[in-house]
Amino acid sequence: MQISRRALMCTLAGAAILACGQTAFAQAKIKVAAIYTVPVEQQWVSRIDKALKAAVARGDIEYVFSENVTNADYERVMRGYAEGGHTLIVGESFAVEAAARKVAKDYPKVNFLVGSGGKPQAPNFGVFDNYIQEPAYLSGMIAGGMTKSNKIGMVGGFPIPEVNRLMNAFMAGAKETNPKVEFTVSFINSWFDPPKAKEAAFAMIDKGADVLYAERFGVSDAAKEKGKLAIGNVINTQDKYPDTVVASALWNMEPTIELAIKAVKAGKFEAKEYGEYSMMKHKGSELSPLGTFEKKVPADIAAKVAAKQKAILAGQFNVKVNDTQPKAVVK
Repeated sequence: MQISRRALMCTLAGAAILACGQTAFAQAKIKVAAIYTVPVEQQWVSRIDKALKAAVARGDIEYVFSENVTNADYERVMRGYAEGGHTLIVGESFAVEAAARKVAKDYPKVNFLVGSGGKPQAPNFGVFDNYIQEPAYLSGMIAGGMTKSNKIGMVGGFPIPEVNRLMNAFMAGAKETNPKVEFTVSFINSWFDPPKAKEAAFAMIDKGADVLYAERFGVSDAAKEKGKLAIGNVINTQDKYPDTVVASALWNMEPTIELAIKAVKAGKFEAKEYGEYSMMKHKGSELSPLGTFEKKVPADIAAKVAAKQKAILAGQFNVKVNDTQPKAVVK
């Protein structure tokens, strides 16, 4: 059978077009939008932003975000992104659960990945959380070994499960290395109010606390000014407080974001619980390097922390998830 030159050229041209189309499809970037109710530099959302910017750098996505979105305006902003052709919408919806879920139901072809204390909502509302209680426990072990007064002050945002579980894990870790330790606990009822957190920390220092758990911005500033120590949360701020922040429990959102993007690209995004990808075995969390405190943390404490971390990664030790509001422990 003979094929005419014209037919052959048409066939080759068609194949080229098909190949180009397939390549373009494979390389297509999905449009991602994020909605943040606080400034993007706030600990929690900064980790989401960091992971999304890493995806931009890889060429996987186009990314835009809105910060400082009020609860009253959240639904409008979310609908705007859904109408604007964004395939994946990321954010935190703890205080606006009903509104966020309503929007997701109205846009079944848009994928939603949101920080939430609730359950997934089929077919397109996946939820995540920062399950970093494991490194929080390890950082507590360090705190217990570093305090001289046996008094630790803890300043949190709101007493919600996502905060409570980290503080309780921290306290349990501190108790392991120092059964004599006492805790003062305070919540500032804000996600971003450094001056208020700082004042709460000052009050704890006045009562004898020499190590502070900095769940919020502002606490490390108080510790620095008073010559005390601090343990960080979610992000590593030791570069800003080299003589103050001993260690931090770090949240890495990259595993969760990468999984979600891959699923969206494959058309297989699921409404499921993504929180497990924040755990240490998935590299979703970790204890920060001791850095400037490498030689200041007692060797026996460092050894105990290393052994406990190994046990956690091997599945031989499970940090209890305790979502109840932590209370002061004073003898």
